[in-house]
Amino acid sequence: MKNIKNIVAILILAFTIFSCEKDNLDAVGKWDLVPAVIEQPANKTSVVLDESKPHETVTFSWLPAKSTAGYAITYSIVFDTLGSADFDTPIIEIPSSNGGKDLSVSLSYEKINEFLSFSGYPANGLSTVAWAVKAKSLDKLAYAENEISFKRFPTELIPAKLYISGTATENNNVLSNAIEMQRLKNSGGALSNIHEIYTSLTAGNTYKFYSEKALPCHQYGGSDTKLVKSGNPITVKESGQYRISVNLDNNSYTLFKIDKWSVVGDPISGGWGGDVPLTYQGGGIWKASLTLINPGNFVFRANGNWDYLLKKVVGSTNKVIMETQAAAQGASVQDLNSTVVGNYFVTLNLSATGYTYTVEIDNTVPVNIPTPNELYLLANGVSIQQFTKSGDTFSSPNFIPLQASVNYTLNTQANGSGTSYSVNGQLGVASSPDGDKVTGLNALNTTNTAIKVGSDRGLKLSIDFSQARINWTYYNFKLFHWQNYDTRDEYTMTYQHPNKYTTTRTINANYDMKFISPWDFDIGSSTPNTMTGNLVNGSGGSNLKSVTTTGSYKVTITLNSTYQAGTYEYISQ
Repeated sequence: MKNIKNIVAILILAFTIFSCEKDNLDAVGKWDLVPAVIEQPANKTSVVLDESKPHETVTFSWLPAKSTAGYAITYSIVFDTLGSADFDTPIIEIPSSNGGKDLSVSLSYEKINEFLSFSGYPANGLSTVAWAVKAKSLDKLAYAENEISFKRFPTELIPAKLYISGTATENNNVLSNAIEMQRLKNSGGALSNIHEIYTSLTAGNTYKFYSEKALPCHQYGGSDTKLVKSGNPITVKESGQYRISVNLDNNSYTLFKIDKWSVVGDPISGGWGGDVPLTYQGGGIWKASLTLINPGNFVFRANGNWDYLLKKVVGSTNKVIMETQAAAQGASVQDLNSTVVGNYFVTLNLSATGYTYTVEIDNTVPVNIPTPNELYLLANGVSIQQFTKSGDTFSSPNFIPLQASVNYTLNTQANGSGTSYSVNGQLGVASSPDGDKVTGLNALNTTNTAIKVGSDRGLKLSIDFSQARINWTYYNFKLFHWQNYDTRDEYTMTYQHPNKYTTTRTINANYDMKFISPWDFDIGSSTPNTMTGNLVNGSGGSNLKSVTTTGSYKVTITLNSTYQAGTYEYISQ
């Protein structure tokens, strides 16, 4: 078709240049599209949609439309409200098969019932609509229109999901970004037809509920707590955060304004008489950095009202539910519990992904703790390390071999009779624990709580009282094994208490080897050709060539407290 138009254009230009006689070709666009002729259903047909036969079909067929220029034509059928002036915004449009070239479309009773439901036509009622065959050729449209009535299924369709969208919502009125609501369970644990969301609304603007993130779909508006399918958008009277509940069984909605969510209980100042608020972050999430002063139980409370408590779902790790809603959803509840002390981020997530809470270390908040004159590390009450003071910082050159099974304390006296200090969380816990050099920090606090480590590790510690933090470092070692260094093997070794690293590998005869944590430690030996010997870090250590017979060997290194020297051992397996 594009070639035809190009040829016509060239001929017109040529005839003009050479002053030839006027051609008898019509300019592009001077042609007509004659509408199709409807064959069936006949005008004003009435169809009863049988709910027991959802896959029965109604066939819509027509005789072809005509393009006076002979251009190709495609077809679709459109449905719209009776009396519509045009079909620019139809209820639904369905193209025919074969790329729109077929002259019929068959729709199931179920599909017809669905799109009528989308448009708000009531269940078990007679719905009269306009339908048309839409013919399209290039940029021309032609409609052949009829009227048809359907009696819908007796049972109303209830969507499985609901979303909220509108100018009043957090999605900026973009339906494709509509905010999903959480579908609640009933007392038997099955999904109910009640949906809710915690979100922010803006006064003077509007919102609706949708069954999908695109049209066509079910839409619900309404007013004064009455939900209306295909109703007008709901207007917001007061800005703020809300819990919005929708009940599709009785077509109602309710709004509960959330002025604040707070933490109440043992961990906070004031205990059960206290009230420490969280800050709304958007997306149904509240969060704050809190100073937790005691271990113990707590709850989340709305608006300072004991009638609105979020508690933990029994048997879950961190799920919460409104206490007054628990029985109706088949859940049992208990107070939440915290075992930590110090500065922590407390997050309450009430988005549709599931109502949960988290308590995570906040290492960004320094605590004002006076710097002592001396500091000792005690293991189960026995001093194992005295730190060297420099200004407000205490440190040691040693990698202290710590164990997960031991309780540690920091104290100003070697016998533990002085002032004690603890930390938030566990020492040595990192998001990437297998790195070559792993560092981290924990907030320092003035409690008697035992200090724990996440796993057995040799940690180098630095305690900075000006920042109220403990900085820690540990290393993972690798056995470098090579004949050609550029294609070397790097075998990660496993830490064993105290300050040992081991691996069992196939070792090739006469290969060079070193024990390396790139690139702070490069450990070789002054006795490189024996199966056991001494280790030296740096230039004093030569490549080991201990193995003269290829085979499986358990390789162990034991390092001194500074990791500058030690011993090694190869044992054939």
